[in-house]
Amino acid sequence: MRRFLKSFGYSFEGIGHALKFEANFRFHLFSLVAVLLIGWYFHLSPSEWLWIIAVSAIVIMAELFNTAIEVLVDLVSPEIHPKAKIVKDLASAAVLIAAIFAAIIGLIIFIPKL
Repeated sequence: MRRFLKSFGYSFEGIGHALKFEANFRFHLFSLVAVLLIGWYFHLSPSEWLWIIAVSAIVIMAELFNTAIEVLVDLVSPEIHPKAKIVKDLASAAVLIAAIFAAIIGLIIFIPKL
């Protein structure tokens, strides 16, 4: 049980690292807080909240995976390598796609409320 609880500490260390060193992660968290406040203001329905929470989690997870991949690539390939660039670009593209779809879902939910 102690080992299990200790694993949460590692997870929070990872979040702390992202908060400290990753501007894009901070941007996504700031955006999430803004969306939550706007959702609260507009009294979203439970199904709308589910969509907002789901796409927000996907974006945050994508950003954390992207950060992990970038750190790993820098570790195994400290010199500039074309394939290392491709890996980083693909991970970044995943975040971009997640953010675009989250924005589309946000627009679908919020535009009718304006």
